[in-house]
This record gives sequence, structure tokens and C-alpha cells, in this order.
Amino acid sequence: MELDMKQLAVAIGTIAEEKNLPENIVQEAVEQALAAAYRKDFGDREQAVRVNMNLNTGQVDAYITKNVVAEVKDDLIEISLKDAQKINSEAKLDETVEVHQSISQFGRVAAQTAKQVILQKLREAERDIIMNEYEDKIGTVINGIVARVEPRIVRVDLGKAQGIMPQSEQIQSERYYPGQRLKVFLKDVEKGFRGPQLVVSRGNKDFVEWLFRNEVPEMENGSVEIKDIAREGGVRTKLAVASNAPGVDPVGTFVGGHGTRVNAVMSEIGDQEKIDIIIWSSDPKEYIVNALSPTKVSNVVLDEKNKKATVFVPDDQLSIAIGKNGQNVRLASKLTGYELDIDSDNGRNNPQTDEVENTPDTAQHVVETKIVTPKLKKKEQLESSLLDAINEQAE
Repeated sequence: MELDMKQLAVAIGTIAEEKNLPENIVQEAVEQALAAAYRKDFGDREQAVRVNMNLNTGQVDAYITKNVVAEVKDDLIEISLKDAQKINSEAKLDETVEVHQSISQFGRVAAQTAKQVILQKLREAERDIIMNEYEDKIGTVINGIVARVEPRIVRVDLGKAQGIMPQSEQIQSERYYPGQRLKVFLKDVEKGFRGPQLVVSRGNKDFVEWLFRNEVPEMENGSVEIKDIAREGGVRTKLAVASNAPGVDPVGTFVGGHGTRVNAVMSEIGDQEKIDIIIWSSDPKEYIVNALSPTKVSNVVLDEKNKKATVFVPDDQLSIAIGKNGQNVRLASKLTGYELDIDSDNGRNNPQTDEVENTPDTAQHVVETKIVTPKLKKKEQLESSLLDAINEQAE
């Protein structure tokens, strides 16, 4: 099998179209392959060879770089001063010149070499284009279609590339299936052995921030901002917000009229995930109180050195402060940066008497509504109460 130059020139345009690559990149890959083929058929692997290909005629010109020497010992890489000056009249000893060679065809081995190099270079070109295109999109949300669902990974088709969503980046309560359309947050583009690896997420806090940024135009002009987010995807999110403009209620701005803005975000991440929107504060005590909402906090004792805090709450608020499986206190700890210890405010362990309360300044919006039902009385107490009531009516 010989490599036909004219057919190869025609094929470059077709390859560029099929691979969705610029024609000059494909031509460059082919020219590098032909340089490797030339070294295989006519020269030496140590030679510096440059190849130009005319796409209209299929003409291939090779240029071999040779060292100008007084005495030639290896004519593959060396040339005499006399011969060098025929190419370049100003050539001098210890310099280099390019010797032109016209090529019409290559042998079978060289053709195979050229084919392998072309395929390799095209794969590299595709990877570079994907890397360049998607690197600019890191930190944004893009649309995708679920391609395949594996035990610990969901593969998402993003158009020109495929992204992977590891289990740690998934929303716990979501179920994925092939063909499903999703919005995903492009977290990173990693350069792997098999090409660019696009890591996408729906479970990270940046996804929620991007969704709110789309729903809250006041974030663009800086009148309100998100200070921090703590999230457990599919379960609960705590959002600390602040206002930079007088008279602007940050919580109300993020909630929206009749909850339209926060509901729009919840419709994307799933109704099972609750969102607490609280006011950020530069005062650590106040911030911790807000972060633990809807808990009523009696007192906060800080250990600034070790970034710890003991939070005292009434007995009936203990379960609310801790939350299901420790979720409320865990997210509040992530949000504030303090390790929080919840303790009962029974007067024995509380070293301070000053009380920290939820005031209008520390108001919060809790999307999840909690209903606390009164504890049922024992059977004997119910019977006794009923008899007392009957006796009162009889009297």
C-alpha cells in the first residue's frame, strides 16, 4: 500500500468536516505525519524534517535541516559549506540550512506510520479544542442529556464532549435515566489519558448559587449578595445573604414575591430539598443564632481561639437545633465556620445570663414549615381530667 498524495489532499477537507476541526489543524497533523513517514522511508529518525503540502495539487515538499560542516561524515544530517552556499550564499560553518526534497509517494511501512500519526494528531487536536472550549465554561451551568447511568457515575452528553457526575456530586434524592435532560454545573476540566474529563455537578453549593444568580437580578448590581452557602444536596441548603443598599431586605429579595424566586430554584433542585435563607452577620454570635434558625437560642458562648461555640437552647428546642440526623447543626457549623455544641439551657451549664434572641434584625426565611404538636397525656391523666370535667358539670 502506497500513500497517494492527491487522494490525501482531498481527504483533508473531508476529515476536517467530519471531525468538526479547522482545516489548517488537520493539514498540520497530516504534514507532521508525512515528516515521520519521510524519516521512515528516506532518512533517519534523528533528522529534523519539515513538510509542506499543497492541498490543490497534492504536491509534497520536504525540507531537511542539515548542519554546515567542513567535512561531511553523515550526509543525512550534515552538508558541506560549498553545497550549503549553493542553497544559501550567506551560509557559514556551524550554521544550518534547509535542503529541499520533492516527494511523490511513500512506501507501505511509511504509509502505515503516517496513518497512525495522523489519527494520533487528530485525537490530540480534538482534545485541545474541547479543553479550550469547556475551560471557558468552568463555573457555569450548561445543559446536558444523560447518556448512561452506572453504579457510582452518571455520564452526561454535553454536545461536543461527555461529562461525568460522580456520586458525591449528585443530588441524593434524584433518580437519573438515559435521555433525561439536565442542567449541570461544570466544576472542572481535567486532562486525562483518554482526553479531557469534564466533571459536572448538581449537588454542590455553586449550583444553587448560580441558580439564585439567575433568579435575583439585584445580585448583578451588587445591592444584595450571597455571603456563604452550606448544602447537602437533595436534603437541605442554608443560604447566608446580605444587603449592600439601604432599605433593601436581603431575605425578601431572595425569596421573591409569594416565594417565586426561591420556588424557581427549588423546582430545579427538587422539592425534597429545603432552603433556609438567613441574614449574614459580622458578629459571630448573631451569625450563629441566625444560622441555627428556626431554633430559639438562649445564649452563645464563643471559643474564638479554637473556633468553637457552645449554644444554649431551651429543652423543647434541642431537637430543632440539632435537626434530623444532626443536619441543622451540621449545616450551621459549615456556614459559620465554628464547631457548634448544642446544650440545654437548664441554668446549670450556662455560664452567662445575657440572652441572645431572634429579633427583627436577625429575621430569616425558612422554606420548610415545621408544625410542633403538643405531647399527649397519659391514659390515667386523661381519665382523671374527664371525671373532673363531668363532676364540674354535675355541680
